[in-house]
Amino acid sequence: MTTFVLTACSQEPAEPAGPSPVGTGAPVIVPGRPGAAGRTATPGERVGQTPVPTVASDVRFAEAMIPHHRQALEMTSLVNDRTTTDTIRAFARQITAAQTPEIKAMTGWLAELGRSAPDAHTHTQATQYGMATPEELNALRATKGAAFDRMFLQLMTRHHEGAVKMAGEELATGRDQRMRLMAKDVYSGQSIEIARMRKVLETLPG
Repeated sequence: MTTFVLTACSQEPAEPAGPSPVGTGAPVIVPGRPGAAGRTATPGERVGQTPVPTVASDVRFAEAMIPHHRQALEMTSLVNDRTTTDTIRAFARQITAAQTPEIKAMTGWLAELGRSAPDAHTHTQATQYGMATPEELNALRATKGAAFDRMFLQLMTRHHEGAVKMAGEELATGRDQRMRLMAKDVYSGQSIEIARMRKVLETLPG
């Protein structure tokens, strides 16, 4: 797609190469798709930008984070039947509220690429990124009360640490803007929750 820019001759220094915001001078005509009419760019709009390409790191991040989030939701689904502790229930609500839409967003993003969301982590991914083992999940299901509170916080803290690690890797090597924004949200939000869960864990009886 070619962008036609009408400019006037002047003796001013040339603008830097690359897209620039539309000012209040001559109008900038942005051509439409083949067969469609063009339009006039709005003041301040940047034209001619090339989208940042998606790279393998972006796909790996989404495909790893979706099952990681799903396990977190599996753990939070156990809370109401196993504890009456308000802080634990609050953590579960916060985690569910944050990670449910993130799963939906990443699943939709993968669908745009023609890829299906994975069902589960590989064994290597699970051990690298803090996921609970089947044995640990079974033990969590079998506990109630104070024992459940402690185990839930221990497993979820480790789980969050794994998510923060994944998010850091995406921020270091990923390029897709949506996945990088997702990684920033995960890194920031779950880092805060880790600190809060650790404080609550310190107050629980051994």
